[in-house]
Amino acid sequence: MKRVWIDTDMGFDDLAAVLTVAQTPGWRIDGLSLVAGNAPLEVVIDNALRAAAYFGWDFPIHAGCARPLAGELVTAQNILGADAMGSAGRSLPPARAALADVDAVGALGCYLAAAGEPAALLALGPLTNIATLLRQRPELAARIAPLMWMGGSAGPGNHTAAAEFNAAVDPEAINAVLDAGVPLQMVGLDACRQVRVHAADADALRALGTDKAEVLADLLLGYVRIASSDGSLPMALYDPSAAAALVAPEGMRFRPAHVVAECQGEHTRGMTVVEWRVPRRATANALVASVADEALLRRVVLDALAQAARAA
Repeated sequence: MKRVWIDTDMGFDDLAAVLTVAQTPGWRIDGLSLVAGNAPLEVVIDNALRAAAYFGWDFPIHAGCARPLAGELVTAQNILGADAMGSAGRSLPPARAALADVDAVGALGCYLAAAGEPAALLALGPLTNIATLLRQRPELAARIAPLMWMGGSAGPGNHTAAAEFNAAVDPEAINAVLDAGVPLQMVGLDACRQVRVHAADADALRALGTDKAEVLADLLLGYVRIASSDGSLPMALYDPSAAAALVAPEGMRFRPAHVVAECQGEHTRGMTVVEWRVPRRATANALVASVADEALLRRVVLDALAQAARAA
């Protein structure tokens, strides 16, 4: 059994990513830590606890950092909606699971320290929780292998012309994680945009005819409509592509690179500067996703959503 801890700012694509891992045979989620990003922390918590109750998750869920290491929190609610789960119809039911008593940073620290071998982490939002932990307990960097992160970009951004959203929220956290020596695998915008989802995929989910199928189809269609209000254009699968790359590593090709986050630039704060010319110009400190197998990664994600939709 392969095991992973997931750190997330729970919106719909985060939910799809968690379901991708949860529904993949041979994988176990040991815990979920929550961070502000897509929405303020209290909204992220509500999303996660409602998802846990609806899908029957049995792993602990821990509340983490409510703001980035530096500066004020910027959310994606202007794009994703107030609850970061814009829907074409139904949403997650209001019933909530219980939140664990231990905060996310403490819980993740205990988890890593107790693991018999370096543990896999899947990060789907700003890296604030992980950076905060490593500032407090730098020795735990050696207990992480790998850290798969959906964030950054080796090309243009989406939050700004230069910066991807997760990176823009907390660029200081990126540098703290890299400086700690964590083996980072960065799945950025340029890789995720190679994997797309369509309105027809929501129709296929809906055709399964269950209550969960109806909810997931409405949420998926709401997500697709981010790209076009009528759903006629495909939408990139962001967080689920990183999850699929974790459970099906043959679906994503990575290249060694040196990555640093820009923290000062007036127009470039949050930009992930990727130096591909290693080792000639710099020493590699990360693996950066470059080529995605769209057919494979789509199948992994959509099959997982279908399995979740069929579950009692």
